[in-house]
Amino acid sequence: MSSQLEFLKSLPYFENLDDEVIARISQDVLELSFARGQVLFLEDEPCRGLYVVKAGRIRVFKTSPEGREQVMLIAQPGDSFNDVPVFDGGPNPATAAALDASVVYLVPRGTMISLVADCPAALAVVKLFAGRLRHLTSVVEDLSFRSVVGRLAKLLLDLAVVEDGPAPVRQLTQDEMAAMVGTVRDVIGRALRQIEREGAIKIEKHRILVVAPGKLREML
Repeated sequence: MSSQLEFLKSLPYFENLDDEVIARISQDVLELSFARGQVLFLEDEPCRGLYVVKAGRIRVFKTSPEGREQVMLIAQPGDSFNDVPVFDGGPNPATAAALDASVVYLVPRGTMISLVADCPAALAVVKLFAGRLRHLTSVVEDLSFRSVVGRLAKLLLDLAVVEDGPAPVRQLTQDEMAAMVGTVRDVIGRALRQIEREGAIKIEKHRILVVAPGKLREML
């Protein structure tokens, strides 16, 4: 068995596959080399496939509009990354760049999907889990880059659909909203008052109305 086949066989995704299937996968795999600091792919680009580090280290990170970075993963030899868009069909959720001179294997998305394509139930489960992981990635991004006001504005947009007129937000207590955006009740109260002063929402007794969704988007 070649060194590439042995390496693929050692990976969790492929360790239970027989040699014939591994050999077929190997025919599709691309071996790519990157210099230190070179970008492998960018956030929001279409997903090419699953990446596996053969040598070196890869930094996977998200960047805020102000240029701040949040590292999601330092991938070492044997580690895979960019799994989520392979299975949920969405764009890359983060950017990847080489920390060192690195060699990676790229397993095309179609090749990965083919492993479960004959079992629709398994494919549906994997897609569901990938979607939930993408959501968790967005939560990390919110906590890392957005202020409480920005996180609350996003929550209010998610909970209200605005078309022609004011839209009520699904009723939540301030404690529940605080838990969802990663803060405490008193801070949520101040943030709600600030957002109301900006004219984005209107608070009537225990009901919140989104009256200017464009202003909420500006707060993101």
